[in-house]
Amino acid sequence: MKTRWRIFTPICRYAELHQHDNAGHETGASGKRPMLSIRHASRNAACAALIALAPILAAIGSAKADPVADFYKGKTLTVMIGVSAGGEYDLHARIVARHIGKHIPGTPSVVAQNMTGAAGVTMTNYLYNVAPKDGSTIGMIQNGQPIAQALGTPNLKFDVSQFQWIGSISATVETLALWHTAGVKTLEEARTKEISIGTTGRGTITTTFPRLMNEFGGTKFKIISGYPGGNDINLAMQRGEVAGRNNTWSSWKVTKRDWLANKEIVIVAYAGPQPKDLPNVPNLEDLAKNDDDRRIIALLISGTKLGRPLAAMPGVPADRVAALRKAFMDTMKDEQFRKETEAANIEVDPVPGEAMEKVVDDVMATPKHLVDRARPLNE
Repeated sequence: MKTRWRIFTPICRYAELHQHDNAGHETGASGKRPMLSIRHASRNAACAALIALAPILAAIGSAKADPVADFYKGKTLTVMIGVSAGGEYDLHARIVARHIGKHIPGTPSVVAQNMTGAAGVTMTNYLYNVAPKDGSTIGMIQNGQPIAQALGTPNLKFDVSQFQWIGSISATVETLALWHTAGVKTLEEARTKEISIGTTGRGTITTTFPRLMNEFGGTKFKIISGYPGGNDINLAMQRGEVAGRNNTWSSWKVTKRDWLANKEIVIVAYAGPQPKDLPNVPNLEDLAKNDDDRRIIALLISGTKLGRPLAAMPGVPADRVAALRKAFMDTMKDEQFRKETEAANIEVDPVPGEAMEKVVDDVMATPKHLVDRARPLNE
């Protein structure tokens, strides 16, 4: 603003000096002095108009300056994915990556990149400790990692409470599905026969879900860990290596519609909101016998509230985080994004970053006696 006043001051000073020079002179018959007065009056009017416009011009100049757009212009935003290609995490991350760029100030290009290992922990460790903390890299984090940290799982080189959560396409409904040749079609039957369940590793819902069913539902699931991702477990089911797995209901409907149509899998339990299209399947939380049981189950399935969460690491400037959160929510309303998700049978009911922070804070505030009971079920 001061710079603009300095620009206008010489003009206004000139008018003022000549106005004083004119003062006291009588108007001659030639009419020259009145013409000078008119001229100086015009300068005074112009000066007043320029001064009046100064705040508006200053505001326009300020509005054009956008440090977030300046940062992202010409850059590439990398969306990291901690599991292998083909599963729901990968699908959600890539569909967001295809559309979010146009909603970020500066319209950066966006690429998705898989980094597998340790059931997603390798990628989250990288994101927290190695990736640039400037907003040019974000990650789709495993929704069970807040639980793993609350339970003291080793080798987690990050603090989930420090992540800056961006958003999730929707919350999830977790299920336990069995292959059609397993010889088991109900929860009651699963209590009478040992069945192998493929998982990605400790500290993930793929392991925790069948452990919860063993603990509270009396099933006899045998955990087979170490698969890089859900798609790898699907192949293991087809090969007969394992007889079932945990997966979200939305993922089954998106990635394996033919399996559902051909009854190649059967859902024996679910956790989370009641799906309308699973009316007769038992809810995992209903297996609890008391309040502490219910709170332990709620803790260990709290990742359902996060869905497939995107996050930025600590240290990313607040204005860039705010821009990424807004861009994510704008993407959820984007016409082309909605067409693509509808074609892929992906349900869109977004969870904003602020709501995700609350979920994580609640997980980290779990009382110690419940954490101690829950810990063995997550191993």
